[in-house]
Amino acid sequence: MAPVTKLVRLPDRVTVPYVEQGDPSGIPVILLHGFTDSWLSFAPMLPHLSPSLHVLALTQRGHGDAERPPAGYRTRDFAQDVAAFAQTLGLGPAVIVGHSMGSTNALRFAIDYPERTRGLVLAASFATYRDNPVVVDFWESGVSRLEDPIDPGFVREFQEGTLGQAVPREFVDAIVRESLKVPAAVWRAAFEGFLEDDVAPDLSRIEAPVLVVWGARDALCRRADQDALLAAVAGSRLLVYEHAGHALHWEEPARFAADVTAFAGALAREGRARTPAERRRSAPRTGGSGGTPVS
Repeated sequence: MAPVTKLVRLPDRVTVPYVEQGDPSGIPVILLHGFTDSWLSFAPMLPHLSPSLHVLALTQRGHGDAERPPAGYRTRDFAQDVAAFAQTLGLGPAVIVGHSMGSTNALRFAIDYPERTRGLVLAASFATYRDNPVVVDFWESGVSRLEDPIDPGFVREFQEGTLGQAVPREFVDAIVRESLKVPAAVWRAAFEGFLEDDVAPDLSRIEAPVLVVWGARDALCRRADQDALLAAVAGSRLLVYEHAGHALHWEEPARFAADVTAFAGALAREGRARTPAERRRSAPRTGGSGGTPVS
């Protein structure tokens, strides 16, 4: 059965679509998509997630069928939306799963709202954008020059360029259609936001457990970014998908869903066993040396 899209008005902010599945009494898991995507980015993995989880895949402002305000596309704006989303729906502390730009927004959320963050799963995540030559070139030669209507060929080249393995053609077509919904002004504003907003100085403030997932064929995110995240966030660990690219959740959706389920399930079991204060006191503070590469 196809997911049913719902709409929620975030008070004094924007109206955004989301899909919801699983057990409403389970641990909340909020999925945040990447640049110019929508909740549909997680469609391949949704059927593989445990029904014991309370999963909510959100379309972020300016993207897909979400409301497009004229401004407000900085990392903190997206993080504030996630906080308002969780509060409006009455969610408890959540596991935030981000892909690419969504990972950056997840990091900002965890930094600014530690009491609402149960854990983070960061897929294809950047530690910083400004010193990444591929990202800077994409901005200077492509995104900064975009005008409406955006060329579908440009969008398809961008989306297909994120792949390390083949995915179904009809899914890529659907993703391209979602990206084409995003006006050029939002492409530019969102990209400028994560170029200018550097979360790196604040990463050491993150207290929640963090799972970093990276595809070894990722042409956008470097292994150095993953190592920087491991070094900055105490107790974080790394999973490496040897054959995946930047869009690892499209390429290996069942595997990614299993890893998210295992991570969230472990936190749920731990939460039943100990209080938040006890978890904070016993959390490992080993920094990057505690990161565990697994292929």
